[in-house]
Amino acid sequence: MKAKDLDKNIQVLKIRRIALTIQYDGSNYSGWQKQPNTETIQEVLEKTISLIDPYRPIKVIAAGRTDAGVHAAGQVVHFDCSGPIPAKRWASALNGRLPNSIRVIDSTECPNTWHACFSAIARRYRYTIYNGCAPNLFLYPWTWHKFQYRLDENIMRNSLVELIGNHDFRAFQRAGSKRKDAFTTIKDVQVERMGDLVKIEIEASGFLYGMVRLIVGQLVALGEHKLNPNDFQKRWKDGKREEVKESAPAKGLCFLKAIYKDNFLAPKNTFTSFPDFLLERHDPPPSP
Repeated sequence: MKAKDLDKNIQVLKIRRIALTIQYDGSNYSGWQKQPNTETIQEVLEKTISLIDPYRPIKVIAAGRTDAGVHAAGQVVHFDCSGPIPAKRWASALNGRLPNSIRVIDSTECPNTWHACFSAIARRYRYTIYNGCAPNLFLYPWTWHKFQYRLDENIMRNSLVELIGNHDFRAFQRAGSKRKDAFTTIKDVQVERMGDLVKIEIEASGFLYGMVRLIVGQLVALGEHKLNPNDFQKRWKDGKREEVKESAPAKGLCFLKAIYKDNFLAPKNTFTSFPDFLLERHDPPPSP
């Protein structure tokens, strides 16, 4: 074998780690994690990557696992490959083969020791509520339409701030979690109204199973004045999971971004928001 051909073979067999930033509309997927007899984001990505790089088994690791129906604006994933395609070409190569519900925003080579999940120091989610009276067909797939009352975003914001810090959040953990404990650190929270949209953002070191949707369900009850702030605090501080019955639907939830201490990803990989819609203001719902 000629030296030139040997070098080519060595290059083909070299293992490289590729990081992707992806967006997806989770409406028709059973979440991120691969599972039998249903279609997931991970499964579609792995099959598509394997079409381009068939030299070794492909496993895609995500910064955060999203549930069925949940979307992503800046999910970060990694996989190991051994083919010759340059890292920067992976984005266009995948977009030409993926369904339109999954888009790769950027691709880059990263150190083999870097891990999309374990290297992340925080994740950020946004939940979007459409609080207008009239239905909006274009917002329906990505928001929770709460039209009965005009939500009190101030009481929602003040109650959410109390959650900042490291706490036991077992009151906001759905059954079926395999975690040993329910401690995690919430680093930042925001509640903002933009016309008929109410946007809730939570950044934490990690999230419990179903955590954001359970919190949002409670916040909406607060915003409708159906739940007293003192009762809300007592529920989560005392870990009264049986009293946390309100859970927001999946379609309003979006994984915004993963945060890394040594971030080599391009600036466009760091999405700070779910797309903002400019809405014509309608008559507000009645106050509760």
